[in-house]
Amino acid sequence: MSDDALRALAEAAGIELRWRDAHGDDKETAPEAMRAVLQALGLPTDSEAAMREGREELAREAALPPLCTAVAGQPVRLGRLADPAPRFKLTLESGATVEGTATPEGELCRLCTVEEAGYHHLVIGDRETTLAVAPARGFEVSDAAPGARPWGTAVQLYGLRRPGDAGLGDFAALAQFARAAARKGADAVAISPVHAQFSADPERSSPYAPSSRLFLNVLHADPAALGEDALREALASTGLQAEFARLETLDLVDWPASGRARLAVLRALFDRFPGSPEFERFRREGGEALESHARFEALQGSRFAADPEQWNWRKWPAEFRDPQGPGVERFARENAREVEFHAFAQWLAARGLDAAQVAAKQAGARIGLIADLAVGTDGSGSHGWSRPREMLRGLTVGAPPDIFSPLGQSWGLAAFSPRGLKAGGYAAFLEMLRAAMRHAGGVRIDHAMGLQRLWMVPDGASAAEGAYLRFPVDDMLRLVALESHRNRAVVVGEDLGTVPEGFTDRIEGIGMLGMRVLWFEQDEERGFTPPASWTPGAMAMTTTHDLPTVAGWWRGRDIEWRVKLGLLGEGKDGSEQREERERDRAALWQAMRDSGAAQGEAPPPEAGEAVADAAVAHVAGAACALALIPVEDVLALPEQPNLPGTTEGHPNWQRRLPGTAETLLDEPGAAHRLDAIQRARTAGPQGVSRS
Repeated sequence: MSDDALRALAEAAGIELRWRDAHGDDKETAPEAMRAVLQALGLPTDSEAAMREGREELAREAALPPLCTAVAGQPVRLGRLADPAPRFKLTLESGATVEGTATPEGELCRLCTVEEAGYHHLVIGDRETTLAVAPARGFEVSDAAPGARPWGTAVQLYGLRRPGDAGLGDFAALAQFARAAARKGADAVAISPVHAQFSADPERSSPYAPSSRLFLNVLHADPAALGEDALREALASTGLQAEFARLETLDLVDWPASGRARLAVLRALFDRFPGSPEFERFRREGGEALESHARFEALQGSRFAADPEQWNWRKWPAEFRDPQGPGVERFARENAREVEFHAFAQWLAARGLDAAQVAAKQAGARIGLIADLAVGTDGSGSHGWSRPREMLRGLTVGAPPDIFSPLGQSWGLAAFSPRGLKAGGYAAFLEMLRAAMRHAGGVRIDHAMGLQRLWMVPDGASAAEGAYLRFPVDDMLRLVALESHRNRAVVVGEDLGTVPEGFTDRIEGIGMLGMRVLWFEQDEERGFTPPASWTPGAMAMTTTHDLPTVAGWWRGRDIEWRVKLGLLGEGKDGSEQREERERDRAALWQAMRDSGAAQGEAPPPEAGEAVADAAVAHVAGAACALALIPVEDVLALPEQPNLPGTTEGHPNWQRRLPGTAETLLDEPGAAHRLDAIQRARTAGPQGVSRS
């Protein structure tokens, strides 16, 4: 078969035939990778005739999909139908109607201009669709805090402490922390992902590899949510008082032990729960999605307990692989109490997260919580089981080789199928966005470039043998803007790393904040750029969960870890990196002196607290619409939450914070830095331009 037919189908399906790597070199996608991605998209590659039919099918799908998007105040344009000038009737959400005749415009047809944002019903010719009209820009920081330059902090939720927490941060601790931060002047508290994990297997704990992005990690539910008396009875009946106390003393989260203890107490609470109208309403409103997730949790618990090889739902008996099938219906009837327990646990978690958002807002935060939306899910989880038509199978999300990862990266995550999303009217994407915004004033979209393209690695291939798959970025960004507007939630897009050309302008165009991180704000001479020149339409940060803290960077703690774990390559002792860090330390201190955040000579490597003082003031003075300082830098801690490229040897997602959630920010050093942030945000952008 001719490669031309394969390439033509690949291009029509959104596979990038050529791409540019981190070194600026042009690369071509291998035919094997094209075939694997096409097969995952449900497109044939076995003959030229089949591939031609595949292209024709894609063209038909594009003409009038179940949901089309437009922008308020701009003409609506759709794909051309068989009739070049069909009549249309548009019924707006408000009830008003618009009728007319579409005008041919090249390969498109032009309808009217719509001013009202919302989900409208369009009948055109003999067909119909949903027309999602987005505002020109989503809900922005300036909408939440008019005329202000707000700031906030970021916290790894699991690391928060409070008495009786069984060694794992929960939504009760989050409410305490959010209230304390707001009283210090913070308008936002960004949190680590709280997506649903696997109740049957507490060993699985990475917040960025969840079972489902539609529901919550029930291990963060407050065991005292139904009252202290109910908790005391549950602890007494399970005999877990001593275990709760032991876990509370640990400096690292013991996810398996804390998970088992918390789940046991949740079950004991459920056994005594008399029911309530609030819970019944929650279950009704959760509808099919909640029922499917609860059924998955019950099914996986049953199958995994019987046979550890059946952890992955694809290894279950065929009757249980279809969430709508009679086998699952029968299981749900026979195990109704177990299914109800998992809905109950979700209810407690949702109440807790909502209470934390209310606590932040009542304490004065104008944004409140900023949720974190992971880029994908574990393909073996609830989301993949319940939404199989919208998910890609046989591929995993990753990254091509770059300077930091010469072999590329395969993250083991399943992603949405762009073809499946469009065929389903973006229902799976919309329910995910709404879930992320439901209990928050904002959402951070992890690896936001995935809205435009993702590096997909075929199962069994190396990370370097993948391909970029394009997504319908205009549609997806418009839907993000529309949901942001309707939920009054600011949106942050993580645009770090290899960013597609024009992507930053795209997200800024809809009011989505990009991220500007201190370590990356350097010029061609490796000098650190003044904060006054940082992008106004972005969020300023000292660091992220994947990067060294200020005190750790200054000391070279990240280099020490990489040497210890052999991440620098064979025979590398870190001397080259330490020399480079010495030069960067001098450059950073000079930049902080220029901005007025630091004075005098640079302190020695071990003086991390003094550098944290300067760095938080420096970043807080950025021209960005929002400044967000991770709590590790507010506290001048040397260790980072996660060390990318490691699964063992470094305590990823385990570090607990010193002090309780309620009093953590009262520590003298922390209080001093928070005051400096508040002054810098009030004073305006700082720093001088380099000539």
